Order: sequence, then structure tokens, then C-alpha cells
Amino acid sequence: MDWREVDGVRWLEARIAGARAAFTTRIGGLSDGRFESLNLGLLTDDDEARVRANRLRLTAALGRDPDGVLLGRQVHGVEVLRRELAPDPNPYARRATAPRVDGQATATGALTAMVQVADCLPVALAGAGGVAAIHCGWRGLAGGIVERGVGEVGATAAAIGPGIGPCCYRVGPEVLAEFEPLGDGVADGPMLDLTEVTRRLLERAGVRDIDTTRLCTSCERELFFSHRRDRGRTGRQAGLVWADGDG
Repeated sequence: MDWREVDGVRWLEARIAGARAAFTTRIGGLSDGRFESLNLGLLTDDDEARVRANRLRLTAALGRDPDGVLLGRQVHGVEVLRRELAPDPNPYARRATAPRVDGQATATGALTAMVQVADCLPVALAGAGGVAAIHCGWRGLAGGIVERGVGEVGATAAAIGPGIGPCCYRVGPEVLAEFEPLGDGVADGPMLDLTEVTRRLLERAGVRDIDTTRLCTSCERELFFSHRRDRGRTGRQAGLVWADGDG
């Protein structure tokens, strides 16, 4: 992945199987305080007008149409919604009800699939059936969201964005038990490695081209929001993916 910055908005970018993925940071927006500065989450205590302005700053920096961004109200489930038309009105850009899903998929080049995160992993997928963005916390991973997303687009390539690292993610035995079938190396005692869990699940689903970053959202305070570090009162960054006409 490579760092990109346009008009102060900073993100990590990956190219996968004819698609482009972007993983945002907290840098380049208008919010302040604990939401400083590119908070993209409306379901926070941040000022709504600033969040909406942040969303427009992001799509302008990426060169994407804000009315073509697909997102849902995430519930730590496994549903991936395929759409080939943007919703009207679109909850990304206007007040509207977002569907309760944890993944977005499309084969339409004008649309951008997006998930929001603040410790969970944003994962971008690309394949013959289009692109998908999925929200991967431990519940979704245990429930099968990787398999659902891969199957939805016939994914052959993936990019795993920043999330909480094994340095900071202590979980209970009931969570560790969900991932015991993946073998050794996904946890060190009570510290779970979500990125490694996701990588292994992607490989089991047939994805071989996998790009990752080991940046920890909890450690990297200057770069990322973190739900665990900030005790639940924090902003949201995002993972986005779209078909890349430049190959």
C-alpha cells in the first residue's frame, strides 16, 4: 500500500485486480476535539454538518461522486448488499435511512463500496463479479462475512486496512475459541491478531492476492480513531473500493 494525500486528506491506497482501495486516516477534516479531524461517522457525538463536510472532502480528494458511495448501518453481522444503482436519497451525502448491513458490493464502475471502522478491519475485495467492502470485527469474521463477501464478487484479490493490532486487542476465551480451527499464530495468549485471522479466512475462501498493513489503530493515535483506546467516544475512518478504469 502507498500513502496518498490530496488537499490535506491523507489515506492509504492499494490496487487489487483492476480495482482501487482507499483506507482513510483521521487527517484532513474539519472536526475537532476527540473527533479531530476527518471523522466520517454520523452516529457519533460529532457535529453533523462537520461530518457531512468531511465526507465531501474525502470524495473530492479521491475523485469519487458522493452520490455514488454505498454504505450501511453496520451491526457486526454478515450481510453483504449488492447494488448497481445508488440509493436515492443516498445516506452518505444526505439524511436518509441506511440499510443494516456490514458489506457493500457492486459491479458498477461509478459506484464506490464503503465501510466505516474504528478498530475493526476494513477489507476491500475485487474479482470477476465486481468489488466489495466488508466490515470485519471478530463477530463478523466468526459468522462468515469473509466467505460471504468473497462469494458475492468472486474475489481473487483483497486489501486489509488498518485495525486494532494484537499488541492491543485482548479478548476473552469465548472469542479465542471461535478461531481455534485456524491453527496456531492467530493469537498470543489473550491477544488476538485480527489481521492474521482475516488473512487466513481469505486464503481458505480462495483469495491468494492479499495486501495488508500492520498499522494498529489503537497505537497510532495521530493517524486513526480507536473505539477501544478512546473508550467508545471517537470518530470513524473508512475503507472504500471501486473499479479502476486505469487498470
